Amino acid sequence: MNYEKALEAAEFIKSKYDKPIKIVLVLGSGLGAFADEIENAVKIPYSEIPNFAVSTVEGHAGQLVLGEIEGVSVAIQQGRFHYYEGYGIDQVVFPMRVFGRLGAEIVILTNAAGSVLTSFKPGRLMLIRDHINMMGVSPLRGENDTRFGPRFPDMTDVYDRELQQIAIEESEKIREKKTEKKRKKQPKPLLRRGVYCALSGPNYETPAEIRMYRMFGATAVGMSTVPEAITAHHQGMRVLGISCITNLAAGITNQSINHDEVMETGEKVGKKFKKLLRRILRRLA
Repeated sequence: MNYEKALEAAEFIKSKYDKPIKIVLVLGSGLGAFADEIENAVKIPYSEIPNFAVSTVEGHAGQLVLGEIEGVSVAIQQGRFHYYEGYGIDQVVFPMRVFGRLGAEIVILTNAAGSVLTSFKPGRLMLIRDHINMMGVSPLRGENDTRFGPRFPDMTDVYDRELQQIAIEESEKIREKKTEKKRKKQPKPLLRRGVYCALSGPNYETPAEIRMYRMFGATAVGMSTVPEAITAHHQGMRVLGISCITNLAAGITNQSINHDEVMETGEKVGKKFKKLLRRILRRLA
């Protein structure tokens, strides 16, 4: 997608919501309920935004929600576009291009992911410290428009270290309050750092593939986030990534994987997920 198309979409969004947008959140499968937390909400279906694609996956509402949370103006992408839906990679990352034209400085990317480690159980949250792109494509492939960013962007620190530290600190405060309330031994950390491996999907991985990704250093696997993270970083936006571990990957247990269970786990984790996001936004405000 070219610069002019991104600008056209940004101008349309500004006509519906004229406050400056500092922070963008992208909500993954089963996590869309956080958009209900927004105050003075303005909801725009993707179908109304010029040049936007339409989300087709269950658990992705397919709308942009703008408003305030914890005193800061935010744009929440309630549902995303996936490469496996048949969209070109430029369509998948187009919202990131638009958010850059809106002046957003920070993007918080969330997703549902499968753990490749037996020690990382469903229901936990993973702070993405790095990623492995196994999708077979880069969103920066093709002609580069320097108004978006440089031809060869460095990917050493895609996930902002300061934002990671804020997320860890706020998760520890939640854990401390929980300990004080129950007066028992300290619970396990709410957040654990890990490496997210992005795959094209839509099929889940085979046990042999999972063993390979584990050898590569992956902690969890999923079908999103990485193209958006690369595109946001390309534009100079600061990126924070959080995965909701919804299942153990193929071959770790004898059970098969299905999307309904992924959705169900995402919804169960919703309460602590919302609490953490609100605390992070409060710090950023």
